[in-house]
Amino acid sequence: MDTPDRTVHLIEKGGVVPVVRLPDLAGAVDLARALLDGGVTAFELTMTSPGALDALTLLRERVPAFAQGEAALGMGSVLNRKMAAEAVARGAHFVVAPTLDLPTVNYCAGLGVPVMPGAFTPTEVQTAWRAGAAVVKVFPATKLGPGYFQDILAPLPHLKLMPTGGVDLENAGSFVRAGAVAVGVGSALVRKDWVADGNWQAITEQAGRFVEAVGEARAER
Repeated sequence: MDTPDRTVHLIEKGGVVPVVRLPDLAGAVDLARALLDGGVTAFELTMTSPGALDALTLLRERVPAFAQGEAALGMGSVLNRKMAAEAVARGAHFVVAPTLDLPTVNYCAGLGVPVMPGAFTPTEVQTAWRAGAAVVKVFPATKLGPGYFQDILAPLPHLKLMPTGGVDLENAGSFVRAGAVAVGVGSALVRKDWVADGNWQAITEQAGRFVEAVGEARAER
């Protein structure tokens, strides 16, 4: 059975949330399996991908880890309450947004669905948290850097933060050492050429590198 705490635990467990934004999600099942084989325990589709809602349903049906509570399946690029409702109805375990839309946060929190709204400033981050965010997505993180996370968490240590935007193997560990509970990773992990070629082994190996980098950084904190 899905519970908010269980879902957040899964997001934090692997510490890597792949952001899947592709022109064609026909290979979504194979992609998800490849990522999970690499140790990833959360998977974020995006509403900007054609067929994302159908892919969400398909993944729940075809990838046992999502149905059995071994991995969390989310929908990203959610801009409003209506989009959140559609994602939840199709089986999303969690919802991710690039911006802070309070009606969306309130809706998801009211349903007990973990929501990760995007925020940039300390005021936005705290506002998102007080509204019911399970984790706050700091976006775009590449414009801020790991030091920004240390600066925010010093006076606000209760926050759970996840950088997204520009996260790669070079800086993922630094964000975690600075206090991030997980990292959102797009093209540095879900490379379009690998997906187009069906090079699932390369994706599995890259996922393993990211999970290892997060684990090593946590051990150093």
